[in-house]
Amino acid sequence: MNENMQLLRERLQEIRDLNAAAGLLYWDQTTYMPPAASPARARQMATLRRISHQKSVDPELGRLLDELDPYAEGLPPGSDDAALVRLARRDYERATRVPSDFVARFAQHRAETFEAWTRARPADDFALVQPYLEKTVQYSREMAGFFPGYEHIADPLIDFSDYGIKVSILRPLFAELRQGLRPLLQAIAKKPPIDDACLRQTYPVEQQLAFVRELVQHLGYDMQRGRIDLVPHPYTTMFSIYDVRLTTRASAELLNEALFGTIHEAGHSLYDQGIDPAFEGTPLARGASSGVHESQSRLWENVVGRSRAFWTFFYPRLQQVFPDQLANVPLETFYRAANKVQPGLIRVNADELTYNMHIIIRFELELDLLEGRLAVADLPEAWRERYRRDLGVVPPDDRDGVMQDMHWYYGSVGGGFQGYTIGNILSAQFFNAAVRAEDEIPADIERGEFGRLLGWLQENVYRHGRKFDPVELVERATGRPLQLDDYMDYLWKKYGELYGLEK
Repeated sequence: MNENMQLLRERLQEIRDLNAAAGLLYWDQTTYMPPAASPARARQMATLRRISHQKSVDPELGRLLDELDPYAEGLPPGSDDAALVRLARRDYERATRVPSDFVARFAQHRAETFEAWTRARPADDFALVQPYLEKTVQYSREMAGFFPGYEHIADPLIDFSDYGIKVSILRPLFAELRQGLRPLLQAIAKKPPIDDACLRQTYPVEQQLAFVRELVQHLGYDMQRGRIDLVPHPYTTMFSIYDVRLTTRASAELLNEALFGTIHEAGHSLYDQGIDPAFEGTPLARGASSGVHESQSRLWENVVGRSRAFWTFFYPRLQQVFPDQLANVPLETFYRAANKVQPGLIRVNADELTYNMHIIIRFELELDLLEGRLAVADLPEAWRERYRRDLGVVPPDDRDGVMQDMHWYYGSVGGGFQGYTIGNILSAQFFNAAVRAEDEIPADIERGEFGRLLGWLQENVYRHGRKFDPVELVERATGRPLQLDDYMDYLWKKYGELYGLEK
């Protein structure tokens, strides 16, 4: 191996280890940390982020990359080393634009804001968290300001999680999606509602967790390299390819949350666990983008996990776990209940059709906040108005309104939500490409066999990690760029059959 490449890997490993340590502190904060530890935890995370950032902008790292650029340019296309140098260069140039002091201050503020949110949401007290959110908007604008020359102030923030994506791309894409969904939603609204009472019974949480733990392992999640824990807002976190942890939440009165929420997070985890082990500890050992990552959580949760074929295999097992609740409920009744379309308040519980409206609302509110056209103090009312206009429902409180998601209360404002809808669109595109290559996949799912689908995804998506930019990865895997056709065809076919619609 080139000696400079070995040195680069060692330096990048140090940075990755520091970030993983900070991530572990965050995981602990959301799971088991005692509440009184919050001030110290904010300080500890700020310290780690500051040190990590200082190493990320070390001039010696820049000089090392300068020496490696000619070597990388002489490598053949598809070289892992060339991709590593390219990504390390991009990350270095991005990091050098942001002062270490800002990184530390923002990290501490994020930890403090999260702690405030954990108190404000249960108390339905937006006033408690409002000053924190106002400061987050300021920090987000300041972060964007380190990257002058943007078309829109949100562009640099979006680029952090979805490289190459801009507001000018998302606005028309979301407008086309909204236009495509409208006739489908209007047609369904005229049909009798599906009865989902079977999901709204008493389901002991421990039994739910035992079932979903077995289910996600059946899909391929490796518990030797992961674990499952309860949190207020589920997420997946990766400290290394060998330590990928998912979190979930469960309600004793609603089966959906643990069932489909855990499958969702398992999709993220399967991606992370499927990255090439040779990339461990480098910038390559991450998903290609937020949107590509979300495509996997939504593919497994919805395209697979809410399909009739999936429950043909798993429903008898679920009935065995909950005989009192489900023994007399037919498979078709359960399948229809799991896919009921009904506008609601909570994004993570939303059906496939209305889910994207939740994302579009948040995206538009983020742009308004960053552009200065909306004050944080007016955000709760703006939230209620958008939900009334776009979904026909109005939150009765801020707990299930503007405070329901943790994103703005732990991250930045801007760049945190668009990946969900990009992922929805790509979920159908990736699945269709897999079936074109392996036409036995639908029959496999009905038999509870997922190795063929998982194998295709590992070969064409997961193993590459961040080696390819998201646009290139999508085209390599599916043969075409991001487009709405597969997704809209999937929705019309599935929900047209469920509700007896004609396109």
